[in-house]
Amino acid sequence: MRDDLKSALLAEARALGFDACAITRPDAIPQAPERLAAFVADGRHGQMGWMAERMHWRGDPHALWPQAQSIIMLALSYTPEHNPLDLLGWRDRGVISAYALGRDYHDVVKKRLKQLGRWLIAEAGGEIKVFVDTAPVMEKPLAEAAGLGWQGKHTNLLSRDLGNWFFLGAIFTTLDLPPDTPEAQHCGSCRACLDICPTDAFPAPFQLDARRCISYLTIEHHGPVPLDLRAKLGNRIYGCDDCLAVCPWNKFAATAHDAKLAARDGMIAPDLADLATLDDASFRARFSGSPIKRIGRNRFIRNVLYAIGNSGDARLLAPAQRLCNDPDPAVADAARWATARLRDS
Repeated sequence: MRDDLKSALLAEARALGFDACAITRPDAIPQAPERLAAFVADGRHGQMGWMAERMHWRGDPHALWPQAQSIIMLALSYTPEHNPLDLLGWRDRGVISAYALGRDYHDVVKKRLKQLGRWLIAEAGGEIKVFVDTAPVMEKPLAEAAGLGWQGKHTNLLSRDLGNWFFLGAIFTTLDLPPDTPEAQHCGSCRACLDICPTDAFPAPFQLDARRCISYLTIEHHGPVPLDLRAKLGNRIYGCDDCLAVCPWNKFAATAHDAKLAARDGMIAPDLADLATLDDASFRARFSGSPIKRIGRNRFIRNVLYAIGNSGDARLLAPAQRLCNDPDPAVADAARWATARLRDS
């Protein structure tokens, strides 16, 4: 009966738009607590204090919900139509990570997880909890254990069927469902993701130092970015896709089919001069429904100013100068840095 239920579950997940679905056990990642503890002990989590505070829950799914018997891991593709690497030469334009070009994926994925969870309860009973990125759940190790893919040398999840452009979601359930076979690692000798990183954020294959990662620096890091890393941000103003975009497995990437995840108008390579004029109200209006809204106007404008400083475009000097006395210290500092860079270029 459980096998029949599992087959129906996979079919329903596909019908709801998920690109892949697989099942694992809460105890399938016994190595996770030790690896997480070492990551935090080395300080590689940077300012993400919530990682240290919630290590017990994050490393052990049973600690998060003792009643859970199975974990259903799901993947939803967001493969961009363009190559993000092509935008890095547009110095007067900003580059936004592909996952943030459309509607906030938290909302899109969670809604579908709840729909699938309600279907599961109607079919077989039990209880569920759904998680999308914001809870202390180690989605990537769990997805690897479920067989959705493997964590590549860039620490992101890779799939032979989907490449690495996909979101992950989890449904914890009290039902005892047949688990799938974990996926093996298929990176071989390839170093493309490690070698392309502008900030050398990978101390070794399969290891990440978030403190040097552009995604972390532009999204999670509060205050001024270290001086030695600012020039390396280039024109990336929210996240970084370099290690994802260069992966050879993307030749198998599934085409994104959800219109809500498609790039919204003005999100691909927006004009830096235009972005620099945003106050809090206009920032909120422009990025309503976008994950970018979560970092707030000040951190976003700080990023825009670093990109302006890296542009070498004298036409952007005036927008930078106007922000040199911004009330936010990090914005004002970034504006003065950008102004000095452009005057010297």
